[in-house]
Amino acid sequence: MKAFGITALRGGTGKTILSIGLVALLKRRGYAVIPFKKGPDYIDAGWLSAAAGVPCRNLDLFLMRPEDVVDSFFAGAVAGGVAVIEGNRGLYDGVDADGTCSTAELFKLLGVPAVMVLDITKMTRTASAVVKGCVTLDPDVVVKAVILNRVGTLRHERIVREAIERDCGIPVVGAIPRQGKNFFPERHLGLLPAPEHGEVDEAIGFAADIVDRYVDVEQLLEVAASVIDGGGFARESKSIQGYETGQIKLGVMRDEAFQFYYPENLEALKRAGADLCFFPSKDAHLPPNIDGLYIGGGFPETHLEQLASNETLKREIWRAVDSGMPVYAECGGLMFLCRSVSYMERSYPMVGVFPVDLVMSRKPQGHGYVVGKVVGSNPFFSRGSWLKGHEFHYSRVSNFEPSVELSVKLKKGYGIVEHFDGMVYKNCAASYAHIHALSNREWALRFVEAAHFYRDRTKGGKYSMLNPVILKRPEWAVTSGQRR
Repeated sequence: MKAFGITALRGGTGKTILSIGLVALLKRRGYAVIPFKKGPDYIDAGWLSAAAGVPCRNLDLFLMRPEDVVDSFFAGAVAGGVAVIEGNRGLYDGVDADGTCSTAELFKLLGVPAVMVLDITKMTRTASAVVKGCVTLDPDVVVKAVILNRVGTLRHERIVREAIERDCGIPVVGAIPRQGKNFFPERHLGLLPAPEHGEVDEAIGFAADIVDRYVDVEQLLEVAASVIDGGGFARESKSIQGYETGQIKLGVMRDEAFQFYYPENLEALKRAGADLCFFPSKDAHLPPNIDGLYIGGGFPETHLEQLASNETLKREIWRAVDSGMPVYAECGGLMFLCRSVSYMERSYPMVGVFPVDLVMSRKPQGHGYVVGKVVGSNPFFSRGSWLKGHEFHYSRVSNFEPSVELSVKLKKGYGIVEHFDGMVYKNCAASYAHIHALSNREWALRFVEAAHFYRDRTKGGKYSMLNPVILKRPEWAVTSGQRR
């Protein structure tokens, strides 16, 4: 398998659009292309998945052990294919001054060369100095090629190309001029997600045409590394001691409002013995005969009218939670399970599982990696275990009942209130943190265990949960009728 990574000096240089176009063009030319995204980001990964036609996996040295990163990389490998890894931020940017967990460290771990996307706006030979600095800072990082972006004129391209190739001995394999048309609008701190775009195929085709016209893809493939399975690690089995498949069905709410799911999370649930039933939030009812519910992150704030007006679905979710059904919600899912969300001076009633009101803000209220310890009862994690994840949310709590149970104390990150995360009611848990199944291994099995226990108790199933957890009903939950 051929492999290379796309990197840059910082965010906002155009590497994501170039990566999308490159993946789409390789697919157009008949290659089996496998996309990867460095870091926890869902949006770029979603676009790369759409461009390749196969799931994009996230590779993150903060969330995962090195051997898990290697395993995830080769899990998507295709003999004779081409792996394209899009880095994040700048090549050496990490969580500290040493660049720990950076794109450079990922490329070194996997043994893949870096292709640098260089924004040369108002720059000539200084571009050569910048590239040379990246090459010499860490000799173990192999920069094999440069693609110039936002080139002004042919003369501009010639000067920069000549300087880099002479001073650094690295080929310039592409030069993309400034583009007047932008098929990729941005929202918050990234691209508008593919499920909300409206013209996904046109945007991907536009990016592929740009790469086809201005980048020498054959020369790029020549500098790519040939990699084989192994990576220097003893490959440990990732099998989960799960249940027989077909006995448990988990509903997964997935659409434009709730679109953020790591492929490994869904795969882990399947390996643990669950069948997954995907359904959109606009459906009037929950899928029939489900034994658990997974509501991922996304942008519910752009669909608040629809969510608020779907009274039947909200009522069914509330009753399912109150009956003890295991429900796991992340970020956008947490917002949906709260009492209300206020946006643009209007309040929208949500499911009301948790007596918490949220308000949308103009700036991020939590952004970055999360590390926390489980200090309270939680059906999905054992008490005393440590969790790793990331958070990125613009909503914040405007009204919080002190009696709400919070199960995770954060060492790093903001969470729901005062560095606590993980609201719990019965077998329902909701957090701002997004977790990855490879760094939180008990999550999938405990989810399926809880679903078996729920089926046993409510439907006369034949399996028993290994560690049954039904949490004590909080005092604030003793009310007549529905909480809203």
